[in-house]
Amino acid sequence: MIALLRIIAVAIFAVFMFIFGCGYCLFSPRNPRHVFTFGRMFARMSKVFGIKLELRIPDNAYERGQHIYLGNHQNNWDLFTISAAVTPNVVTVGKKSLVWLPLFGQLYWLTGNILIDRANRSKAMDTISQVADQIKKSKVSVWMFPEGTRSRGRGLLPFKTGAFHAAIAAQVPIVPIVCSSTDNLKLNRWNNGHVIVEMLPPINVEGYNKENVREILKLCRNQMKAKLEELDAEVLERNAK
Repeated sequence: MIALLRIIAVAIFAVFMFIFGCGYCLFSPRNPRHVFTFGRMFARMSKVFGIKLELRIPDNAYERGQHIYLGNHQNNWDLFTISAAVTPNVVTVGKKSLVWLPLFGQLYWLTGNILIDRANRSKAMDTISQVADQIKKSKVSVWMFPEGTRSRGRGLLPFKTGAFHAAIAAQVPIVPIVCSSTDNLKLNRWNNGHVIVEMLPPINVEGYNKENVREILKLCRNQMKAKLEELDAEVLERNAK
């Protein structure tokens, strides 16, 4: 019964948000400020699922310069959890096929996000170059999921190199963002306990080149893996009380 009520609530919210959102974005299509606006709105829906969402970000997180933000990609819960960490003037990078999803795909495109063709390696690498160029020519930052796919309870998956190539090409810091594991959340459970989203300190790539990609990738993944284990242990302890 709880699951049914939540599904109905989310369906109403989604239809309203996607229709209203698409109409709203038509006044300033492809404006990156929309990503922040709608990211926060979706994060507020975490309460509907019985999630006690805690966001840990630095005081100056909304005032920083350009960065590439890297988050762990778990499942569909990401839409209501890690989205809380989106900062102003950030666009995300997603699969080109997302644009064909009814309503969501159109909103995703209208909010200014970048779509890449992962099935075509040459096109994907060209898009990484475009990401770097867009960072250099504008004031936007970029959010990417370095795992490239949802982990679905398998922990932190191996990272792909695209985000790190883009960071080095654009010479902007990398900011890791980690969300505690959400594979145990249940639609039919009234209280889903705590979920913590934490923004880690920036990783400076100044002076690095493409030969250092694997080095920075390993450093970033190790930091995110350690933080994920730390957050999961904290959530487990807090939920047990």
